Amino acid sequence: MRGSDVILSIGLLALAVGLSPAVSFDGTRTPEGAPVAVPLPGAGVGTNSGINATPLAAVPVAPVTISPRMPANPFEAFRSGTQALRQGRADQAVAELEYAAEQGIPGAMWKLGRMYADGDGVPMNKGRAYDYFKRLTLAYGEDSAGTSYAPFVSKAFVNLGRYYSEGIPGTVAADPVRGREAFRYAAFYFGDAEAQYYLGRMYLLGDGGQKNAKEAARWLSLSAEKGDARAQALLGEMLIKGREVPRQAARGLFWLIVAKDGAGADEAWISDVYTAALAQANENDRALAHKYLEDWMKKRP
Repeated sequence: MRGSDVILSIGLLALAVGLSPAVSFDGTRTPEGAPVAVPLPGAGVGTNSGINATPLAAVPVAPVTISPRMPANPFEAFRSGTQALRQGRADQAVAELEYAAEQGIPGAMWKLGRMYADGDGVPMNKGRAYDYFKRLTLAYGEDSAGTSYAPFVSKAFVNLGRYYSEGIPGTVAADPVRGREAFRYAAFYFGDAEAQYYLGRMYLLGDGGQKNAKEAARWLSLSAEKGDARAQALLGEMLIKGREVPRQAARGLFWLIVAKDGAGADEAWISDVYTAALAQANENDRALAHKYLEDWMKKRP
């Protein structure tokens, strides 16, 4: 065949292919408008893996998780995190409260400490709780007791006092001396009723230092006047028995009456102490105790 004929044949063949988009890769003709499979990247040469490829629309795609936007400022993060915790969205609550705590918001440090101490929305972890309470006391422990966040700081000292007194396995060794110091600071500087109860109890039992019934009665009285049922019961028992203090049966019975009425469900021991004291009291003691109770009720808001 002449060269010009060869060139012409090749040109005609190329033109035929160019004008026939419906011709498949195996040389067979595909109906007009039918989809033509395109080999996927990596398909083996000389195989038909491109022809039977799964359409892209049928390939499952993992959903994209978009994290909620962090609140604009730490105060808003504290508010939002607290609300999320109430609504059961623990992950969001922890993220936002941690952000607020890192920015120095006292309420956020306190809230996270309580969450880990109680297992509220997170696994209970006393070590983590201890860390948050300690950070809070170190950052704000010397601030005025009149600040809006003083109750958080005060209660952080109370929780540290309990952890020091009892210890946390693997984290904090039991040290009643440090426990008494933490309670004393919260009791004296912040006037915390719970701290005053714990401090009075430690003086009464001699935990973390020498026993001192006079100091015990002093701190228990302060706590009792503020409404702590445990302090009221312990003080009442001291007075009605004359336990290392002058016996005052009527006043002791009065405090036990008040304590019994205000005791929580987990403080059954208070009711037991009251029942025993009532059985020992005479009519005069009971009458005077109820007179003290009437005066007490008149002073209450």
